[in-house]
Amino acid sequence: MKATSQKADLHAQILIVDDEADHAEVMAEALSRLGHICTIVHSLAEAEDELIHGTFDVVVTDLVMESEDSGLKVLELTQQHQSDAEAIMVTAHGDVPTAKAALKGGAYDFIEKPLDLEVFRNLVNRAVETVLLRHLNQSLRGQLDGAYGFEGIIGESPAIREVIATVRQIAPSNIPVLITGESGTGKELIALAIHKHSKQSEKRFVPYNAAGQSETLLEDQLFGHVRGAFTGADRDREGVFEYANAGTLFLDEIGDMPLSMQSKLLRVLETGEIVRLGSNESRKTTVRFVSATHRDLKKLVAEGTFREDLYFRIIGTEIHIPALRDRRGDIPRLVSHAAGKYATELNRTIPTFTEPAMMRLVAYHWPGNVRELFNVVQKMVVMNNEDVLDVRHVPEDIRAGNNDEVVATGSLAGVGLDKLEKEAIRQTLAMTGGNREQAAKMLGIGERTLYRKLKEYGLR
Repeated sequence: MKATSQKADLHAQILIVDDEADHAEVMAEALSRLGHICTIVHSLAEAEDELIHGTFDVVVTDLVMESEDSGLKVLELTQQHQSDAEAIMVTAHGDVPTAKAALKGGAYDFIEKPLDLEVFRNLVNRAVETVLLRHLNQSLRGQLDGAYGFEGIIGESPAIREVIATVRQIAPSNIPVLITGESGTGKELIALAIHKHSKQSEKRFVPYNAAGQSETLLEDQLFGHVRGAFTGADRDREGVFEYANAGTLFLDEIGDMPLSMQSKLLRVLETGEIVRLGSNESRKTTVRFVSATHRDLKKLVAEGTFREDLYFRIIGTEIHIPALRDRRGDIPRLVSHAAGKYATELNRTIPTFTEPAMMRLVAYHWPGNVRELFNVVQKMVVMNNEDVLDVRHVPEDIRAGNNDEVVATGSLAGVGLDKLEKEAIRQTLAMTGGNREQAAKMLGIGERTLYRKLKEYGLR
């Protein structure tokens, strides 16, 4: 949903459910004139399909369709699949008692037939403003999180808010934490946030990456050595376990650790004692242990390349960080944050991004996740000493990848191409504020083709 300071500039995604086609068209026309993006369906089954696969701010549904409780079922599906949306019931005079019951069940409001279109538009706009206010409150909560220790975790999406909530909940305890997610998603940042809000916050936070390390080097780095343990060991040296004593040890890419080292790590985690290379003396160490991996440890356990007992020892709590392509709504804020960071380093004015440039960045699939996004923004800021960055400033490989790398993963896997196309059109229209010419350019199709598909998919 796009919002500015003027109420008339709200552009919401609205689902209209009505088995009377003419009545649905009248409602869609009334709302489309205000800039809202309307999707029309005529049955409970179609409504369910849209609510599962689409994204909506407001659902307007007739109360009585195939059955007397069809509207109530739409309300239930809305609450199940579109928890942030508001539902408005359209009812005949005799069904007002049922509509009032729907209000108790979570509906925003109801309106009687025949519709007064001005009253109807105002009611929908109030519902849209309610959703917008909720989003703004969530945004403020995200900013407050940043101000009180989560400033490094940028994002307002439900998935990121859940990560932050989990960090707050588990940080004060000593429960071991396993952080999972693709490379570049920010696993070390989450580990650091856990440390900052833990009882060990005044002590050291020590990160160590186990990827690509031989067993001997790993053992030396983790547990240390004594003088004479091997050629070149001219003095005693403590490992990261001792160095992090009383603090937090973050062991990244634990899934890459050799099996033989896994057993040694398990013993340390169970006993709290390490033995330096070349020594027989055990040393006590107490650390908050946080680990991370981009691998599927359950699969590795099944394949016999990761110890099951170690897996259960490190997964007191799992925090999964979603890929950037699965939280695209956070991209504009991440871009602004990165641009501010790199412009400040160069002592330059912080640039703004035009809407087309930002939409290109949002549309890209970002295989390298947040790390790749930050690298791209840094390149744009460094290479272009301008106050406004446009599409021409976006690297060519990012621009070229937009049309071919549309989201086709995660919850959309197995979804029909027609549904993917419909959702792409709907979201692009929302991005452009209903500008069909701009939407057609972004989608790589002609305006006539877009117009035909709007009619085909019941989009207004």
